[in-house]
Amino acid sequence: MKAVKAALVMLMVLAPVSGALAQSDEADRVREAGVILGEIMAAPDKSIPTSVLEQAEAIAVFPSTIKGAFLVGGQRGKGVISVRDAARGGWSNPGFLTLTGGSFGLQIGGQAVDIILVVNNRRGLEHLLQNQFEIGGEASVAAGPVGRDAAASTDIQLRAEMLSYSRTRGLFAGISLKGAAIRQDQDANQSFYGSHFRTRDIVLDAKADKPQSAEAVSSWLSVLDKYAPAKKQ
Repeated sequence: MKAVKAALVMLMVLAPVSGALAQSDEADRVREAGVILGEIMAAPDKSIPTSVLEQAEAIAVFPSTIKGAFLVGGQRGKGVISVRDAARGGWSNPGFLTLTGGSFGLQIGGQAVDIILVVNNRRGLEHLLQNQFEIGGEASVAAGPVGRDAAASTDIQLRAEMLSYSRTRGLFAGISLKGAAIRQDQDANQSFYGSHFRTRDIVLDAKADKPQSAEAVSSWLSVLDKYAPAKKQ
């Protein structure tokens, strides 16, 4: 009986700690996404063009996506997304996403890659917020142009619903993510907002207004406001 009581007491002590650690993980993800976007945009001549960002419908960042390969490649990452609020000219609270995928070929190695998706239009956003969205399936995704004064001027970039970028070991460039799958991360939404929201509930319907860390959200939104200003009318 004493052993059972001791176990129950231990569970009561550890449960809040475990919950706090989970919440901290999500807050760290939001902060890191803002840091990554800020660092990339501050890099001279190797940033996402302003002409691309000012027209963006949404921006998603997947920090430190793990990419490994030994004949068969794979990748796994967790990210955040915010959608532009056309009425107010600002950005939504962050919702959470996961990214998984694979590629085949004679390859070997492993590395952590920061991935950014710039969503160009509403159709692309609707695709991205599906329960599961596979890049290269229904929606068109192109490797994005790089350079502060560059523009998405090629035919494929003009037609693409999303532009994709990656950074690894200081190198930043457009990337092909064909075959990768993106899903909403409802567990992370639950941890960060305290309710089992779908990601679209947060970024489109503004149902989540009490994040676990207002400071993390504020730092993420300030980077978006700085580098992705309101669309020109």
